[in-house]
Amino acid sequence: MKPAAFDYLRPSSRREACELLHEAGDDARLIAGGQSLMAVLNMRLAQPKRLIDIAGIEDLHYIERRDDHLAVGAGVTQAELLEYPGLAEAAPLLAQAMPWIGHWQTRNRGTVCGSIAHADPSAELPLCLATLGGEVVLENRRGKSRRVLARDFFQGVLTTDRHPDELIIEVRFPLARPGAEYRFHEVAMRHGDFAIVALAAVIDSDRVTLGVGGVADRPVSREFARHDDPSEALNALAWSLGAEDDAHATAAYRRQLIRELGRELIAGGPSDEEIAHARQG
Repeated sequence: MKPAAFDYLRPSSRREACELLHEAGDDARLIAGGQSLMAVLNMRLAQPKRLIDIAGIEDLHYIERRDDHLAVGAGVTQAELLEYPGLAEAAPLLAQAMPWIGHWQTRNRGTVCGSIAHADPSAELPLCLATLGGEVVLENRRGKSRRVLARDFFQGVLTTDRHPDELIIEVRFPLARPGAEYRFHEVAMRHGDFAIVALAAVIDSDRVTLGVGGVADRPVSREFARHDDPSEALNALAWSLGAEDDAHATAAYRRQLIRELGRELIAGGPSDEEIAHARQG
């Protein structure tokens, strides 16, 4: 199929983009890389009258390591972030998770903030942001900005706290904590497909933060004591997410993946072969 007719607009500044959003209201959609949106448009699941392309806004193209977080502007592609020098040191969870995103061709166009804005519950970047306790920075047409924690930003399947006249200008991933370990793994039908279950873990000396994607209507994270047997906590987490049967997996299979992969991730993480396979994608 082809998308329904729309007006294509290419603002040169953040303020102009927000003004266009305000004028069009619900009849507008933002596009940066388009790797998720174009499929939605082609299937006519969305039929906006205006498509506002922010890829040419220069001051949205930056990656900055600040005091306590890594700031990624809305124009940065996933490939650019993956190639950022020092990513494995600054944000090791991202360095592990991003090779699992699609394939290198899609990462060359898809943007980091675009994935956050799309809010697919199976996507890797929303899961990382939620597990790390990161935040989203939005700006409106009056130039007023606000920061929203990931746990409040993601509100359901493809649903976020972004207001109609707001633009995501950056996302902030907390920097790695000294002594903490970061691990990621996912199961999909094949590399690059949507995750049946994706798991992200932050392991400190006394606690574990485990994030789960692909099960609930948004990424979910839970904390529990590190040195306790995780079986009970993992089982409770698996049942709390409301897993459902679909064409890819049963609810029971998803719950079992959370239990088994969660235990493996906490114990030691994915193997070198699994990580190498992800990077080849």
